[in-house]
Amino acid sequence: MCALCGVLGGNDHWTDPVKREGVYVRASDPADRRRERLIRVSEANAMLKLWGLRLDDWQASAYILRNMTGASEVVDSLAALWPAAEKMAGRVIDPLACDIIARRERFNG
Repeated sequence: MCALCGVLGGNDHWTDPVKREGVYVRASDPADRRRERLIRVSEANAMLKLWGLRLDDWQASAYILRNMTGASEVVDSLAALWPAAEKMAGRVIDPLACDIIARRERFNG
């Protein structure tokens, strides 16, 4: 897919709050949604740095995954992040593995 097609695609993701009549939704304000998106990026980076990777927000419409050698890939959503991270790292990444969680806690102290 070209970069333009990726930008023109839908921005909705299951992690994004959806404001509905009569239902309280956290972060229904655009500034709150942006703040929560940056928190999700920060949490993802806490795990990704264990494999030498970094995630950056790209205009609140996609993400850019980078490695330490400068390679990068546009990732449409957090759901697409982990397969892209595995491809870029060249190994299986399971961010929910017990040893990885323990390593993250030690690394982030």
